[in-house]
Amino acid sequence: MILWFTIAQLFVAVAAGLFCVIAGLAGRRPSDWTVGALALVELLLIGQVVVAIIAPLVGNSPTGSLLEFWVYLVSAALLPLGAVAWALLERSRWSTVIMGIAALSIAVMVWRMQVIWTVQIA
Repeated sequence: MILWFTIAQLFVAVAAGLFCVIAGLAGRRPSDWTVGALALVELLLIGQVVVAIIAPLVGNSPTGSLLEFWVYLVSAALLPLGAVAWALLERSRWSTVIMGIAALSIAVMVWRMQVIWTVQIA
């Protein structure tokens, strides 16, 4: 993994999460802004998939479990899709909060992926 890309993902995921949670608690239903915030998080996760495929080929191999890393990455990539699908089906203020919680969860998962990639010794 690339540290600056991980930090960018963390920043975007936390910002999107806080935005959606605050909007939901303020009574806002899912909108283009909240769904767009999660779409940006998803776009960065797709970029992370590309990085995770290319990095070992250029000598940046993980020090932890590659299987555990990929389980985190695939799970994180599915979270925004599930949260947005829920939000578009339910369309209440609480579905906006759920999108925010999903984005905050993704931030935690991205940091854990960074730890698996760089800190652990297999």
